[in-house]
Amino acid sequence: MSLSMRSAMGVAWVLAALLVNVSAQAAGNAERGKKLGYTCLGCHGIPNYHNANPSYRVPRLMGQTPEYLLAALNGYKNGDRSHTTMHAHAASMSDQDMLDIAVYLSGAVLRSEPGRKGNGEPPKAAAVCVSCHGNDGVGISVDYPTLAGQYSDYLERALVEYKKGGRKNAVMAGFALQLSDADIKAIADFYSKQSPALGTPVRKMTSF
Repeated sequence: MSLSMRSAMGVAWVLAALLVNVSAQAAGNAERGKKLGYTCLGCHGIPNYHNANPSYRVPRLMGQTPEYLLAALNGYKNGDRSHTTMHAHAASMSDQDMLDIAVYLSGAVLRSEPGRKGNGEPPKAAAVCVSCHGNDGVGISVDYPTLAGQYSDYLERALVEYKKGGRKNAVMAGFALQLSDADIKAIADFYSKQSPALGTPVRKMTSF
């Protein structure tokens, strides 16, 4: 395949991803999501806020796609992701509630740029991650999470849960089962240092 053909395919892929994302954002109501999602910021709106037990920082969400955030909320709702507090929140939401919250929390979605290199050399164990999460940790499709700038301890926890069954995803489980504890730590550390990085929405405190 010629360079020009590869470039054209790359442009077409990016445009397709943008159109899907625009469609999801059009279907969701960010203003309504802001009202519904205010309680979410009690954890996700505080930089370095820790989950209590086990202890790890709750994930940064700004920059993820609404599609991925919606899928994550559905996972917590139906039990594919194990987390008591998140299950309780998600179980109380309608499909539209979750979509509106996802659109609000995603903010300005980070975009993948085909061929963009990451910061530093990825560990060998991360080679299989690139096909979905990109060289720089920005998901190559709206369905794949961006890992760039995510907290390393959260990424470690997610991989451990895929490995042990706390998160039910056949593809991720297959990959995670092949990773040692050292591999998981190295992958998490690498992606946490990538940019552009995910961010934390600002929770404005109300004065009385």
